[in-house]
Amino acid sequence: MKIALAQLNLMVGDLAGNAAAIIAAAQQASDRGARLLITPELALCGYPPRDLLERPGFLSAMQQQLRTLAQELPRNIAVLVGVAVNNLLDIEGGKSLFNSAVLIDHGELKQVFTKRLLPTYDVFDEGRYFEPGKKAESFILEGCKIGVTICEDIWNDDRFWGRKFYEADPLADLSSQGVDFVVNLSASPYTIGKQRLREEMVQSAAASYGFPIAYVNQVGSNDDLIFDGTSLAISRTGAIAARGAGFETGLIFTEFDSQTRDFVATGMAGSWAASFSDIQLNQSLPEQTGLIAPLPTSTDAELWSALVLGIRDYARKCGFSKIVLGLSGGIDSTLVAALAVAAVGADQVLGVLMPSPYSSDHSITDALALANNLGMKTLKLPIEPLMNTFEQVLADPFQGTEPDVTEENLQSRIRGNLLMALANKFGYLLISTGNKSEMAVGYCTLYGDTNGGLAAIADVPKTRVYSLCQWLNQGQVGVAGFAKLSSPNDAIVPENVLTKAPSAELRPGQVDGDSLPPYDVLDDILDCLIRQKQSLDDLVAVGHDRPIVERVMRLLTRAEFKRRQTPPGLKVTERAFGTGWRMPIASHWQLSDS
Repeated sequence: MKIALAQLNLMVGDLAGNAAAIIAAAQQASDRGARLLITPELALCGYPPRDLLERPGFLSAMQQQLRTLAQELPRNIAVLVGVAVNNLLDIEGGKSLFNSAVLIDHGELKQVFTKRLLPTYDVFDEGRYFEPGKKAESFILEGCKIGVTICEDIWNDDRFWGRKFYEADPLADLSSQGVDFVVNLSASPYTIGKQRLREEMVQSAAASYGFPIAYVNQVGSNDDLIFDGTSLAISRTGAIAARGAGFETGLIFTEFDSQTRDFVATGMAGSWAASFSDIQLNQSLPEQTGLIAPLPTSTDAELWSALVLGIRDYARKCGFSKIVLGLSGGIDSTLVAALAVAAVGADQVLGVLMPSPYSSDHSITDALALANNLGMKTLKLPIEPLMNTFEQVLADPFQGTEPDVTEENLQSRIRGNLLMALANKFGYLLISTGNKSEMAVGYCTLYGDTNGGLAAIADVPKTRVYSLCQWLNQGQVGVAGFAKLSSPNDAIVPENVLTKAPSAELRPGQVDGDSLPPYDVLDDILDCLIRQKQSLDDLVAVGHDRPIVERVMRLLTRAEFKRRQTPPGLKVTERAFGTGWRMPIASHWQLSDS
C-alpha cells in the first residue's frame, strides 16, 4: 500500500484555502497510486488556531468545511485530516473539543481519532481548548491495521528520554494492539537542532516497538512559530525510508509491504502548488529530487532557512509584499536586510539610513555597501533637524538638568517615528532589528528601535548574528537566495561590519561594551539563565564573575515591561521571549534570589 505524506503550508483560519491545499495534495497523491494520504495536525484550520477555537461561528464553519471536503476529495484515496471536533461524549467537566484526525474515504467521514497527550508547556496551551482522548485508536485499510497518533502522542517514550512525561503511553498501547504501522499528524514548531532530535526520537520509537512510523509535519510560519516540515517515514528497524525537505511544501511517498510489515522506498517525492499562497497564485513548484532529502549542513544554514521562511510567511499571511527597516551599518540591521531580501526580493525591501551628528562615516558607507551588494533600495533621512526641534521644545521642562539617556532615547524614537510613517504611508511591513541579547537586558528603546510589525531576530543571540553573517560570506550566496554577485569571492556583508565594535552611536565614542559585558560572556550567561534556568551560584561555579551575573539578572528582570510591548519575534530557540515566556512585570522576586 502506497502512502503519501502531505507536508503543507497552512494558514490559520483559512478553512477554504486549507481545504483546497488538501484536495490538491490528495489528487496528486491519488494520481501517483497512493491509497492513504496523511495531513498535518489541525490541517483544516491551521496550527495554532488559539482562541479562534472559542468562537462558535468558526467551529461551525470548520465542521461544514469538513463535510464539503469529504465530498470533494478523490474517491480512490483515504485521507486523514487534522481537525478540531466537538466533544460529543459530554464528559462531565471536560472541554468541548477534541484535537482530532478524521478518516475520510469514498466521500464519507469514516472514523475520528483523538489526541491523547495535550502539551501545556512553552508555546503550547492545548489544555485550554481540548479534552484528551481516552484510548489508543486504529483503523483497517487494505488489510493493514494502522494506529493513529497526533503530535505529542509520540513524545512520551521513556526509552528515549529516560523518563515519562505523561501517565498515558499511546505508542505502547498501540503496540499491544498489534498495529502494522503508526501514523502521526504533527505541527511541531522549529527550534535550532530540533530536526535531528525529532528524527532520532522517531527512529528510537520505531525500533523500540518494532513497527514503522509515518510522521507528517506542517511547514511554514504562523505568527511567531516556524514549522520546518522534515516529514519522515521510518522503518521498523529505525532506518529512514523517506524524509521530506525542510522548510518546503511537498509530497513524500513511502510504501508498506504487508509481507515484511515494513516501509520500502518508492523512489518518489514531489512538490506542488499546495500552500495557501500557491493555490491563490496558481503557481507550480519545481519537482523535488531524491527520496531522502538532506538535512541542512550546519546550524547556521538551518537557522537561515527558518528565518527566511518566517519573514516571508509572516509578510504574505499578513498581507504585506514590501518590507522597510532601519539600515544603520551595524551587524544586526545587516543580517535583517539580507534575510528580508532573501524572503521577498531586493526590489521589495527599503533600507532607511537616519544618521545623527554622532553617526560615524562608516555607518553610512557600510550601509550603502551592503545595500549595493544586496541590490536593495535605500533612503537617507538625517535626523539632526528633528533632534534640534525636540531640544527646543523640551528646553524649559529640562532646564537645570544634564543630558543623559533621555536625550539618547529621543534619537531612537525619532528614527522609529520616521520608519512607522513610511510603513503607514506606503504599506510596508516594518521589521525591527533588535537581537535576543539586547532584548534580554533591555538594551533597546521602547517606541524607538523596537517599533515594527515583526522582530525578525529577537530570538537570535548577538554571537549567532555574527555567525550567520560570517556564514553568508563563506560562499553561501546560492543557497542564501541571492542572485550571484560579480565574482565568487564577493562578500555580501562588508568586512568592516564584521570587525568594528558594535555601537548604537547615540553619543560620541559610544560602544556597546560601555553598557554590557562582552557579547560572548553575556550570551553564555543569558543561555544559562533563560534556557537552562540556572541560578546565580550555578553560574559562579562555572567561572562567571558574580557581580556581572547579578547585574545581568537585574537587567533581565527589569526589561520585562519592554519585551511585553515589542512586536512578535520569530521563535528559533528552545526558550524564546514571546508566547512561551510568561514572566510577571511587577514582581518582588528577583532572578538573583533563586
